[in-house]
Parts: sequence; structure tokens; C-alpha cells
Amino acid sequence: MLFRSDNGHGTHVSGTIGAVGNNGVGVAGLNWTTAIMGLKFLDASGSGTTADAISAIDFAVNAKLAGVNLRVLNNSWGGGEYSQALLNEINTAGANVILFVVAAGNSGLNIDQTPEYPASYHTPNMIAVAATDNDDVLASFSNYGATSVHLGAPGVNIASTWPGNSYAWASGTSMATPHVAGAAALILATANLPVATLKSTILNNVDAIPSL
Repeated sequence: MLFRSDNGHGTHVSGTIGAVGNNGVGVAGLNWTTAIMGLKFLDASGSGTTADAISAIDFAVNAKLAGVNLRVLNNSWGGGEYSQALLNEINTAGANVILFVVAAGNSGLNIDQTPEYPASYHTPNMIAVAATDNDDVLASFSNYGATSVHLGAPGVNIASTWPGNSYAWASGTSMATPHVAGAAALILATANLPVATLKSTILNNVDAIPSL
């Protein structure tokens, strides 16, 4: 999972993926038992470089090659210009059976027309996620795009874990993305699927919402 944690962002995302459930405490994640590898390349203000992003993904790929059961990368981040090197690294992750789940972005843009990276790379192992609210309507801040964005997930006023042994509500496509990454991990708990099958299993079992 790639994120920034100094300001609670990564902790919040992690809770949606894997907060312990059925214990009467706080919130429950999509997976009640899981292992999360934190790959931090952004500072507390959200600043970082594409080179650092590549290094973080490369770390995950090398961990997979070393035998770590790493199948899903949650990417609650975005920004920067087109980078062939980053695109190559995402494809390398796909070649090593890693699903790349990425936030569509929070600029309210049609990224079919105004690309935003990494969501706009369109790699075979990628799922780009928009944010929806509790009425199943696209969040006002969420990027969208009929060909660039695959699906929407809850991303408005999401309750999750927070630093200091506490809980908080947050909104963004960063909050929507771990719902999909968590669902992917839950599917993999039942079957060791190749990336293409894992991706199609998710995309073929969504609710079709006219507003999206």
C-alpha cells in the first residue's frame, strides 16, 4: 500500500482495508485478518517525487519476488506529469501478478479529457476508482471518465482508524480506493486468481448506477 502516514492518511486507508472486525471496538475493515505492507514515499504535506513512487512500487515487486504474498497495491495518491518510467514500473508489477488499485483523483475532472496520473495510464493490471456518496452519487470532488475510471466506491465521510488510537471521518478518492483494494484481497482469500481474472471478477460484479 502506497500512502503518506504523518497526517493520518495512511492509517485511515489501512483501517478500511484491514481493521479487525467482530471485536466491539471502533470500525471493521473489509478484511478482518490481513497483513499490510506500508510503503511511504510522500511527506506529511503530500509532497514527493515520481522517482520515489517508482522506488516504492519496485520495493513491493522485489518483496513479491522474494516470496512475500503481495498481490494488491493500494495507491491512494496521484499527481505529476506523464512518466514512462512510472508506467513501466506499474506494468512490471502486473507482470508479477500484482493488481494496481489507484485513486481517480479529487479535481472534479473528466480524466478522459484531462489525464491525471497514475490513474490515466490504463495498464491491464489497473483499477481506477472514483468516489461516491451514501446516495450512490458521484462525489462533487471526484474525477471521472467513461474510459479512464473503472468504478466508484464509498469515498464521502468514511469512518476509519486514525493515529493516536482513535478514529476519524475523511473524504476523497483516497478513501474510495481501499474499498476496492480490500475487496480484491478478500477475493484472493478464497482463490489465487491471476490479475486479469481478479480484475474482471471485481468489474463484472458491480452495481450499474446510471449517475456514473
